[in-house]
Amino acid sequence: MGGEPKTAMNLVCYPLKTMDISILRQILQGGIDKVKEADAVVIGGHSIFDNELKYGLSVTGFIHPNRILKKRSLKEGDRLILTKPLGTGIVSTAIKGGLASDETILKVSMQMAELNKKAAKIMQNFSVNGCTDITGFGLIGHLSEMIKNSKISIRIYANNIPIILEAIEFSQFGLIPEGSYKNKNFFEKFVKFESSVDSVIKDILFDPQTSGGLLISVKAEESENMIEALKNEGVLHSKIIGDVISEDVEGKIIVN
Repeated sequence: MGGEPKTAMNLVCYPLKTMDISILRQILQGGIDKVKEADAVVIGGHSIFDNELKYGLSVTGFIHPNRILKKRSLKEGDRLILTKPLGTGIVSTAIKGGLASDETILKVSMQMAELNKKAAKIMQNFSVNGCTDITGFGLIGHLSEMIKNSKISIRIYANNIPIILEAIEFSQFGLIPEGSYKNKNFFEKFVKFESSVDSVIKDILFDPQTSGGLLISVKAEESENMIEALKNEGVLHSKIIGDVISEDVEGKIIVN
């Protein structure tokens, strides 16, 4: 939404009886490293014993009230830019099943560890009308939120969407996380898929993402320049994936 993180507190649930304390040290160090990368500081935290490992950060930051980017302020004619490939949920399912190679594990882990800091900073230089991040509801779910109760629709171009290649392969094998089915059941009514869209791509569009990219709605005439700026700063997978339209389409989202 355009905010700048300033402080973070660790929140940890840890199975100390079954997991060595050295793993917790590595997790906390990883959190510290990312907080520093975000130009913020860790100011403490809270930990409890639990049978299942959980870790997160409670973050506080600043934003000017007149510069808040909302997710439901898209304008007709905007173009939609996605900054990270989809497929982390599917690949994570493959990792849990022991089916992903070390190379794939490293590739996806590095993507999930990548902050959206660069993209968030770059978009401040352009006429951005709306923004959200793609996380647990998948691309279709978050798109649905962006146009809820509005008079606009969205057209998505399936061939333009950045996707982790391994996710396509794993999806073909049926390695779909439970969250994808829940997303599909809830959000499918908001989308119309053209017959040309492969069923594998449909699954990936409902795939819940961990640390997904930003979905940015920017004025069409600035979209290509924004893509160039993103790639120049290392946000290499950024692509224009769709348009905001006034056309009254069934379900509000059309994918072709």
